[in-house]
Amino acid sequence: MARPASKSGPAAVIDLSSAGPIASALPMPVLVIGAVQEVLFANPAAEQFFDTSVVLLKKLSLADLIPFDSPLMQLIEQARERNSTAAERDVDLSTPRNGERIADVTVTPVVEPDGAVILTLQERGLAQRMDRQMVARGAVRSMHGMAAVLAHEIKNPLAGIRGAAQLLEEALEPSEREMTQLIIAESDRIRTLIDRMESFGDTRSFARHPVNIHEVLDRVRKVAESGFARGITIIESFDPSLPPVLGDRDQLIQVFLNLVRNAADALPEAGGEITLTTGYRPGVKFGAAVAGERLSLPLEVTVRDNGSGVPADIMPYIFDPFVTTKARGSGLGLALVAKIVNDHGGMIECDSVPRRTIFRVLLPKATAEAAR
Repeated sequence: MARPASKSGPAAVIDLSSAGPIASALPMPVLVIGAVQEVLFANPAAEQFFDTSVVLLKKLSLADLIPFDSPLMQLIEQARERNSTAAERDVDLSTPRNGERIADVTVTPVVEPDGAVILTLQERGLAQRMDRQMVARGAVRSMHGMAAVLAHEIKNPLAGIRGAAQLLEEALEPSEREMTQLIIAESDRIRTLIDRMESFGDTRSFARHPVNIHEVLDRVRKVAESGFARGITIIESFDPSLPPVLGDRDQLIQVFLNLVRNAADALPEAGGEITLTTGYRPGVKFGAAVAGERLSLPLEVTVRDNGSGVPADIMPYIFDPFVTTKARGSGLGLALVAKIVNDHGGMIECDSVPRRTIFRVLLPKATAEAAR
């Protein structure tokens, strides 16, 4: 529940031409809203928050950006009437276009332009996302013991069952081998599943090197376009100045290959697109799974598709083992992705609404010391 609004201070005078560079450098979204709720100014963080360019934002009103029943409108009117700053926590700004958005909101009236207010947003999703990361890590750790038990208790007798079926098959006529072939095929399928689960039990450390993430994504795109994503439009929007990632190249290829494969499976038969994006974002300090240290995660890679989206009822469990929306899926792909990202000291999150699903991976950059 949102807390009561607070108020303080008289209205301020703002000069957009001089304040613009300052607001543009701020990491939180800042907008200037006019007397009739038009957008007069938006900084780059606001563009990212609403996933809309400043040119288009200035053609919209605030009502086009937030839910129609949002308490933000009332908060703005309150700030104007009292001619003082008003603030409220945990305001729901979620829309089908922008997905789930919860933010602390501060509204400050200004003298010029007449009737305008400065709107500052502090998204509160970070703590929630970090909580989800810890839950995902706990699920992965539970898979370690399960994988070890399954490998020991199932694979050995399974090999005996398969061998017995092969011996029986040799004594049968070709027309009578259907059942033995079924036993062999199912034994192989179960073994493959256990082999995939065993990867969760691999807790060995691995060597980390500076990795060009664009070379990784280029390799992923080529593999996808030559196979499961043939005929699908893959769009690249890369920041060429991005520094190297600190990690393992092969494992990172596996991460993004799995994410692109999932995106391809969710696309409609016509008009499907996958967008790969990289960027440098203000890093957050996050408790990493690497010797207990805390790493900054400024490198962001997103995989976006316009497919059917992730059902809301399974969204909180999307990175848990055996959770899947695919008819023939095992539910281990995203769990393995989460494990690899966590092993890199990184963070992965998902936002999804119909026609817009984004998997966002935050990774540490390679320092000069690591490069040496």
